[in-house]
Amino acid sequence: MADDIRDFVHERFRRTDERLDKVIDLLTGMAERLNSLERQVAALRVDFADLRADFVRLEQRVDKFDGRMERIERRLELADPAVPG
Repeated sequence: MADDIRDFVHERFRRTDERLDKVIDLLTGMAERLNSLERQVAALRVDFADLRADFVRLEQRVDKFDGRMERIERRLELADPAVPG
């Protein structure tokens, strides 16, 4: 009877170990996927920051062109004199 109990306990522990191994494998895979997602999100943040910097530079160029256009219009007397430029 003691052998039956021992065999039963050993079998239960073996099954528990197998299940834990499966859980560990699953968690390891999930951790790897999460790390990959974190790296991708970080890369996206860098990309968005670069895009924002590009957008700011474009805004500055447009502002400069706007100022140039106003000066050209004033020189050519194309601008409405009532509108301050």
